[in-house]
Amino acid sequence: MKPKFSVSDLNLFYGNFQALHQINIEIPSNQVTALIGPSGCGKTTTLKMVNRLISLSEGYIYFNDKPISDYSIYEMRWDIGYVLQQIALFPHMTIKENIAQVPQMKKWKEKDINQRVDELLNMVGLEPELYKNRKPDELSGGQQQRVGVVRALAADPPVILMDEPYSALDPISREKLQDDLIELQQKIKKTIIFVTHDIQEAMKLGDRICLLNEGRVEQIDTPEGFIKNPKNDFVKQFMGDKVKRTVNDMKLSELVSNLPNNKSEMTHESYPVVQSDYFVRDIYEHLIDHEAIIVDDEAASTQHVLKREDIFKVLSEGKGGHNG
Repeated sequence: MKPKFSVSDLNLFYGNFQALHQINIEIPSNQVTALIGPSGCGKTTTLKMVNRLISLSEGYIYFNDKPISDYSIYEMRWDIGYVLQQIALFPHMTIKENIAQVPQMKKWKEKDINQRVDELLNMVGLEPELYKNRKPDELSGGQQQRVGVVRALAADPPVILMDEPYSALDPISREKLQDDLIELQQKIKKTIIFVTHDIQEAMKLGDRICLLNEGRVEQIDTPEGFIKNPKNDFVKQFMGDKVKRTVNDMKLSELVSNLPNNKSEMTHESYPVVQSDYFVRDIYEHLIDHEAIIVDDEAASTQHVLKREDIFKVLSEGKGGHNG
């Protein structure tokens, strides 16, 4: 599976000051890669370079195996959705008009635009007939940010860049929108680069996490990798106690990575099939009625049988930072 983006030997200078040092990151397709680190570490700068808002000093960023400089800047930005902390909806336009901006630039038919607007609003729990003709100031902060997310999805871009999108919201709205994004990503499977200063948010949303410090990459790993194998003292100190997660927050792909590939048991027709990017909390209802589920990893073309006893074993061992 080729990454949509790859960042190679990236350096950035402002005069004599070097802001980024030899950044190398592979961004896998159809996954959420979270960029985290202290203020000023270079995470938003890296994101802006991906979108060509800041020019590279040295190194390369490849998009679908071509250097980003080979693309027309407008063509590339149409293929990338952007969600910012400042939602920046056009205040004089209706919600429908805000969402329709890029599809209109791409000369979509009006009928297709209307259908897409309704589909996207439904996807984030905003009833189209109630919301599409309202202006942004008639919506709450959380509702506006939902519109910001679906506006980025309007022309169905393969890549979404999200820069601290939920940091201005209250904790309850923030958690709800994080859950919405997890649910949405299970349906749309986009390549998402998500910048956050919040470790808990990165652990919850990220399939992979890249931790930056003073313009350098300290560690790139899965959430589980950061818990089990912090690379150095900075990583340990930065992540601290905040990396603790309950088993419920673990993805099935993490759980089954250590299980055998039980082909002989696959024939058990009554086992429900669940995608590997679902969370443990999503499967309890299946395990009430079934001894096991089949975890399907489309990307790796593998399937695993996950039994009730496997879940109990993980709970008893206190994995996912759930000890104590």
